Amino acid sequence: MASKLLLLYLLLLKLLIFTDARSVGVCYGQIGDGLPSEQDVINLYKRNGITKMRIYGPNPAILRALGGTNIQLILDVPNDSLQSLTDPYTATNWVRNNILNYPYVKFKYIAVGNEVDPNNDNRKFVNFVLPAMKNVQKAIRDTGLAHRIKVSTATYTGLLSVSYPPRDGAFASNVQGFIEPIIKFLVENNSPMLANIYPYFAYAGTPNLDLSYALFTAPGTVVNDNGRQYSNLFDAMFDAHYAAQSRLGGANLEIVVSESGWPSAGNKGATVENAGTYYRNLITHMKRASGTPARPGRCIETYLFAMFDENRKEGLESEKHFGLFYPNQQPKYQLSFK
Repeated sequence: MASKLLLLYLLLLKLLIFTDARSVGVCYGQIGDGLPSEQDVINLYKRNGITKMRIYGPNPAILRALGGTNIQLILDVPNDSLQSLTDPYTATNWVRNNILNYPYVKFKYIAVGNEVDPNNDNRKFVNFVLPAMKNVQKAIRDTGLAHRIKVSTATYTGLLSVSYPPRDGAFASNVQGFIEPIIKFLVENNSPMLANIYPYFAYAGTPNLDLSYALFTAPGTVVNDNGRQYSNLFDAMFDAHYAAQSRLGGANLEIVVSESGWPSAGNKGATVENAGTYYRNLITHMKRASGTPARPGRCIETYLFAMFDENRKEGLESEKHFGLFYPNQQPKYQLSFK
């Protein structure tokens, strides 16, 4: 009997390790010069054992190259396409052209919009997100794929007005009317919340914030939130987002981290050494499947940003330096996804 129990334990442990190691994906942006061909990039994913990808809009060359691979995909609806998908017929055509036409691609999530925020330049898209999500959801359901492909939107911690301490996390008052119906939609359809979580930007924008807390290298507890012990900023930001959505009916709503990364140049703390430390420690943290203090023992599906530096991106100089690989496909850091 004891030997049977031991064998069962070892099998479960093996399955757990395999699942955890596959919980980390990489985002594939293309706003850069001299990047490899789409087929070469897919081959690079395969060589490195990366089995999850996010792309920021339908790209036929990428989708063709993904066909028949075991790489699971988050496919974005770009923000400038949201208004058109408020028309049900257009949404149906979008799903047919970009999903059904690629039957051998392992679509996992559709991110209807990215970081739409009532408080920034993306405010013009606010009224389009939920109607587009509903229409895409109906089109997916009508094809019989709703059990396999989940419809969501990619939000971010910038929507929170309170993030410290984590248990007090709350969305800004003028954001709640936008995000609460989305949370209700996700709960009703058993879809996850996609959230972009960047300890780097919190570190760069907060004077005197301990770098080791942001890089997962703090030797012990940094924040004691009424008994919840935080030794890294990622967990604190994740739990603040969880607390915020819980206040609006999302206590049982899974969070998938649709982006997280650290730049290697361009701003405070942006060095190759710091970035490599962050990515390695984040991968290790995810493989352990320890969850967070508010949601312990969970495997958090997480997508690293990004595959390559993107020198044509707008914004801060640091935005151009998030790549894990150089255009010649050589790694910038020594990371293990297997």
